[in-house]
Amino acid sequence: MSPEKWLGDYVEYGRTLVDSGAKGMRSGAASYLNGKPLCAKVGESARTSLPFAMIGVGAGLLQLMGGGRRHRIARTVAAVVTGASVGFLMGFSWKTRELAASMAHDAMKNIGVTRDAHWLENHPITYA
Repeated sequence: MSPEKWLGDYVEYGRTLVDSGAKGMRSGAASYLNGKPLCAKVGESARTSLPFAMIGVGAGLLQLMGGGRRHRIARTVAAVVTGASVGFLMGFSWKTRELAASMAHDAMKNIGVTRDAHWLENHPITYA
């Protein structure tokens, strides 16, 4: 087999795996949401993550208490932005963990089916 043919087959198989994973993610999201729109779940999760962001802002404001006078404002702003971002992302990921788990489960299931089909294509089983 020439290298070009081998590389083309390899890329095509990778593309098939990615497509089956994406289909699995869509089906996992659809089964978790039960007909509700995804934007409603994401919006609700974002709203309920705001208190975690406020906790991060409070943690960032603690920067004002410590340290010297040099660059106090710049460090405080950086700490507040970092704290708010980390708090929001942690809250958001916690609130959407079940959706992400459903999507990952169905994606891995579809990828496994595709891998099995590929293996059987390359290693046919002939019964006597």
